Amino acid sequence: MDKPVPIAIDDVVKRIQDLPSLSTVVLELLASMEQEDVDLQVLAAKISLDQSLAAKTLRLANSSFYGMSTKVTTIHQAISILGFHHIRTLVTACAVTGSFTETTGGGFDFRAFWRHSVGTAVCARQLAPHLKCSPDIAFTVGLLHDIGALVLATRFPQRYEEMLAYRRAHDCYVVEAEQAVFGIDHALVGSALAAYWKFPASMQSAVAGHHQQPDPNQGALGLLVHAADILAHALDLSGLEDELAPPLDLDSWNALGLSEADSTALFAQSEAIFQDMCQILVN
Repeated sequence: MDKPVPIAIDDVVKRIQDLPSLSTVVLELLASMEQEDVDLQVLAAKISLDQSLAAKTLRLANSSFYGMSTKVTTIHQAISILGFHHIRTLVTACAVTGSFTETTGGGFDFRAFWRHSVGTAVCARQLAPHLKCSPDIAFTVGLLHDIGALVLATRFPQRYEEMLAYRRAHDCYVVEAEQAVFGIDHALVGSALAAYWKFPASMQSAVAGHHQQPDPNQGALGLLVHAADILAHALDLSGLEDELAPPLDLDSWNALGLSEADSTALFAQSEAIFQDMCQILVN
C-alpha cells in the first residue's frame, strides 16, 4: 500500500474556516481569558439572549461542580454569585460542546470524545491549585485540548477511517496513527483552531504540546493539561474498551507535587464531578 500523502496544515486551516462559527459572545469570552476588564452587565445580557446556551449554563451552575447552597435562576444572578471567571468557563463549555454536530462516517465516536474532553477538563481544574494555575483557564484548555481530532474527523472522514484502521493494525496511540496517515496530528490542528478562535498564546501552546513532555520554561499550563489528559485516560473516563493510557514521566509527576493523599482525593473528586458534568454537557 502506498504511503498516504501528508495533509498540509494550510489545507487544515482552510477547512477550519468552513466550520460553524462560534457565537460572538463566546468568541469574546475566549479572547478575554487573560483579561479582567469585561462589562459584566453587557455579558449577562448577551448570554441571556441565547436561551439554549443560558439554560445549559444555569444547569451547570446548579450542579455539584460548584455545590451551590441556593438555586441560581438567572445569568445575572449566576455572575454575581459565582463570578465572571466561572461563568465564562461554563458558557464556553456549553457553547463549544454544542458547536459540532454529529456526522455519520469516519468512525468517530463523538460521545467518547466529549466524555474524555470533559474528564480532562475536570482533572485539569482539580490539578490547577497544585500548580498555581487559574482553575477556569485549566478547565477550558482541558475541555478543548483534543479539539483538533474533531476537525480531522469531520473535515477528512475517509482519511480518519484509514487512521483508525492503522491504529487497530499497529496497536498504537492515536497521535502516532495520525502522524502516519495524516502527516500531522490533532494537537497541531487543535492549536491552529485555537489560533483561529484567538485563544491567548499560552492556551494555544498548551493545546499544541499536550502529547509532549512539558518544557518547564513554557509555564505550568502545558504540564497541567498534559497530566490531566493522561489522568483522564488512566481513569477510563471516555468509556472506550480499547483506551490506552500514555505514561506520565517521572519529572512531570514530581512537578505536580502531589502526595499520596492528594492523588487519592483528586481521583475521587474528579470522578464524582465528571459524572455530573457529563449528564449536562454530553448526554
